[in-house]
Amino acid sequence: MKRNSTLVIAAVLLVVLGSYMVYLGTKGKILPPTITGVGFFVIAIAFLGLRNR
Repeated sequence: MKRNSTLVIAAVLLVVLGSYMVYLGTKGKILPPTITGVGFFVIAIAFLGLRNR
């Protein structure tokens, strides 16, 4: 598997996990999963930035 495809797959999985964590955090009105989900989005953006190098 090439580096670009690996980074894209990892970024997509992070976005899916982050979305689910934000959903659970807002549904249960608890802050830690929501913050972690947003952190997953930031990591996914960083992975996509590395892909273009």
